[in-house]
Amino acid sequence: MTPAVTLAGRSLRISRRQPDVLITALMLPVMLMLIFVYFFGGAIDTGTAYVTYVVPGAMLLCAGFGAASTAVSVSQDMKDGVIDRLRSLDVGGVPILAGHVTASVARNLLSTALVLAVALAIGFRPQAGPLGFLAAAGLLFAYITAISWLAAALGLLADSPEAAGGFTFLMMFLPYPSSAFVPIDTMPGWLHGFADHQPLTPVIESLRALLLDRPAGDAPWVALAWCAGITAVAVALSAALFTRRTR
Repeated sequence: MTPAVTLAGRSLRISRRQPDVLITALMLPVMLMLIFVYFFGGAIDTGTAYVTYVVPGAMLLCAGFGAASTAVSVSQDMKDGVIDRLRSLDVGGVPILAGHVTASVARNLLSTALVLAVALAIGFRPQAGPLGFLAAAGLLFAYITAISWLAAALGLLADSPEAAGGFTFLMMFLPYPSSAFVPIDTMPGWLHGFADHQPLTPVIESLRALLLDRPAGDAPWVALAWCAGITAVAVALSAALFTRRTR
């Protein structure tokens, strides 16, 4: 068994021993989706049932909350000296961080499945065929992997677990100034440029088009380019920060 798989198992076992954190990561995105659908959905005109519009954004919001716990766990390991002990066993930085990222992806896939199940229960009806579902799942996996590596880098950058949690605020905030919850053309004009060109908007538009079997244009390719770029930068940054923190 490789060190990365072993350490991923360790991270998952730690998650199991922290039910309050796990329940929050699983239930908070579901609660936010229900709040948007039932509290605000009737006042927002999206041209379709609001639950149909909001599900892709809820999935990405879910991934952001899940990634935040990755940053905290990496920072906690640095603080507790766990990484120093692993380094003394000749375990490299890549397997250590890959273990955290693998566990993060697994947790996020579970929470995303929960969000989708609740969405189906309250009226979401995807129209995609098998290829559409496969493409949507692949894009979601790419996005979750990208932000999990970014969260690992933020965990190394932070001086404490509390600071790591604060650093991940941007990942949890980004779905709001996008097309996740309201059409961009309903936002103030000065916000359109950012909302149209930030990384989450093409991911959301791609997921929406793929799940509803609508034309996606070039949005999936733009989304994949963002995911690949974020992953590459985050992995390189993680390697550099790990080397600096473990000298």
